[in-house]
Amino acid sequence: MMGTLSSEFKSCPQVVGEKPRIYADANIAAGLVAFMRERLRWDVLFVVEHDNLRRASDQEHCRVARRLLRTLITFDRDFLENKRFPPSESGGVVVMSGPDQRTHRRLLQSLDRNIFGGPVQHGRCEALATSTIPLEGRKIDVHPGWDEH
Repeated sequence: MMGTLSSEFKSCPQVVGEKPRIYADANIAAGLVAFMRERLRWDVLFVVEHDNLRRASDQEHCRVARRLLRTLITFDRDFLENKRFPPSESGGVVVMSGPDQRTHRRLLQSLDRNIFGGPVQHGRCEALATSTIPLEGRKIDVHPGWDEH
């Protein structure tokens, strides 16, 4: 389900391990990957750092991210096309958009707070707690104002 409200996931932690497990595609700037790793303390696989993934197709990135139990983060809006990338076949996709890296960092902080952070609350997050990947089968279009619902 694309466009899921952040309130549906508020305070639901990444289930696998202590930190979010992210698959950052080649559209994500190295500076943002460093921000995710160093500031947010996320476990990030950056495709640019892996020769065998650099030129992989979008479909392959989706498959690999799911197989590795990672949430795909990208700027590529093609991933929002449900026909090409069925949500049920993904480990979760976050498509970000914003005018500059400062905005992108704020969006990542919002994701950390609203999607990946805080204690599991009984009831509201049960569906996520039973999944190995919190956003499995879901897509989120993250842009300025996405979490103001």
